Amino acid sequence: MTCNNRWGPARTCGPTSPSQGAGASRVLGSRKSAAKSAELLPEPPEWHLDGALLSAFGSRRCPLLGLLLGCVPQRPQLVTGSRFLAFLEPHCPITVETFYPTLWCFEGRLQTIFRVLLQSRPLVPYCSEVLQTLDGGRLLLDCAEQHGSSQYPDPATQPIVLLLPGLTGNSQEAYILHLVDQALRDGYRAVVFNNRGCRGEALSTHRAFCASNTEDLKTVVNHIKHRYSQAPLLALGISLGGILVLNHLARMGQAAGLVATLTSACWDSFETTRSLETPLNSLLFTQHLTAGLCQMMDQNRKVMEKVVNVDFVLQAHTIRQFDERYTCVAFGYQDCVTYYQAASPRTKVDAIQIPVLCLNAADDPFSPVHALPLQAAQQSPHVALLVTAQGGHIGFLAGLLPWQHCYLSRLFPQYAQAVFQHPAELRGLSAPSPSQGGKS
Repeated sequence: MTCNNRWGPARTCGPTSPSQGAGASRVLGSRKSAAKSAELLPEPPEWHLDGALLSAFGSRRCPLLGLLLGCVPQRPQLVTGSRFLAFLEPHCPITVETFYPTLWCFEGRLQTIFRVLLQSRPLVPYCSEVLQTLDGGRLLLDCAEQHGSSQYPDPATQPIVLLLPGLTGNSQEAYILHLVDQALRDGYRAVVFNNRGCRGEALSTHRAFCASNTEDLKTVVNHIKHRYSQAPLLALGISLGGILVLNHLARMGQAAGLVATLTSACWDSFETTRSLETPLNSLLFTQHLTAGLCQMMDQNRKVMEKVVNVDFVLQAHTIRQFDERYTCVAFGYQDCVTYYQAASPRTKVDAIQIPVLCLNAADDPFSPVHALPLQAAQQSPHVALLVTAQGGHIGFLAGLLPWQHCYLSRLFPQYAQAVFQHPAELRGLSAPSPSQGGKS
C-alpha cells in the first residue's frame, strides 16, 4: 500500500496494523520525535526521517540543516479521525495545499516577531457591550456586523464568529482585526471577547483571567445564544483564547453552545512555560508578556491587594512566577503544578465532542511540537490537528511581502464556510459508526 507522508514523498510500504489503519493519514514520520514524546504517532519502519521535524529539532545537532529544510515549502500535516478528514479535505482544501512561508522568516521566533511588526491594522467598526458576571465582574465585548448581508439576509440566522485573543490581548490586536474584517466581508457577525482588564477597563473584582477557568466564556456563549438563538456560533481562539476554547469544549461536551471551533493554541502548560523560560525565548517573549501582566496588576492595585501581595507579584520575571504569586492564589490552586494540570487541554481530547480544527507550527517557540496530542487526535472524530513545518507562534507569515495575509487568514474563511454551509455533514461526525478507521 502507499503511505502518504504529507511532509515527504509518498513511499510504498508493507501493510499497517489495524490500530494504525484506524488513524488519520497524516502521520508524523520521525522515530526521533516519537522517542521525544509518547504522544507522537507510531512510524512504519520504512518511513524516512521527516524533513519538517528535522527543521524543528535538527538545529540541536546541525543548525544549518534545520534552517535549510525549514525553508522548503511543504504541505501541512493533518491528523484526525477518518470522518473529520473526509469533511475537511474537500470543504477546506487549504489543509491539503502546500504552505509557502515567508522565506526570510526562516525560524519560528522570526515568524512570531515579524507578524507583530509587519501586519497591517484594518479599520473595524466596533460597538461595545458590557456583561455583568455573577461574581460582580464585568466582561467587555466588542461587536461588529455588516447590515444587509446578501448571503445571510435574515439577521436571526446570520452566522456569528466569537473571537478570543491571546494573553493580555484584545480586540485591537492586528491578527484579531484581520480575522474580524474577514468575517465581516464573508457576511458574518463578529464578537470579540476581551478577557477581564485586557481592554484597559478597571477590574471590579480581584479575579482577572486564567487558562483553566472557562466561566466567563460560558457566560459570553450563553449571552450570544440567548440573543441569537437560531444563529450558528463558531468560536476562534488564539493562544490563551484557544486554550480557553479547548477547555470549554472539554468541560461542556455537546452542551458547549458552539457548532464548531478553530484554534491556534498551546496544548501543554508545563511545556509552554518550560520553553518560554529558555534564555532566548525569555529575552524575546517572556519578559514582555510578564511585564504586561504586571502592568494590569499595578493598574488594579486597589482591588488586587485584598487577596495578594501586589508588590511581591510585581517582582515576577516569568509567567510561572506570576502564576505562582497571583493566578494560583486568585483562582484557588495549591501551586502551579495543579494549575497547569487543570489548564492543559492535551489530556482532554477524548472529552471534546464539538468539531475543532487546531492550527499549530512545528517551530512554535511557545508550544513545542512534541507537546501536541497527536495520538489522541488520530483517534478523535472531533479534533483535527493541522501542523505546519513553519509558522512560529500565531505567525504563519506567507509570501515574500506578508503585509496583509497569513496562513491563518486564509484558513479561517474556508473553514468557516465549510462549517456554516454544510451543517448536516458536520453533525454527522458524531454519528455512531461500526468502524472509525482513517486512511493510510
